[in-house]
Amino acid sequence: MANWQITATTIYCDAVADEVTLMVYKDGTARCTGYDRYGEPSVEIAAEMSKKAGRLKQGLACQGMECLRVTRYRDELLAAEKGGK
Repeated sequence: MANWQITATTIYCDAVADEVTLMVYKDGTARCTGYDRYGEPSVEIAAEMSKKAGRLKQGLACQGMECLRVTRYRDELLAAEKGGK
């Protein structure tokens, strides 16, 4: 398995119109820091997202931990690890 404990990258997530950090752990699990803030947003965060959505003229909603951005990063990282052996 991997010689590392965790790896991370920060991306601009267009689903929430903000930067989030994607993290992959050596056991293959992955998470997104955006989910902590936008997954089940507080009233204040929901209001902020609504204002952003109006300005951007698009709906904003966190797609959860099975978001394509999270799974794609995890899959690419693990495939590169496997290919490098």
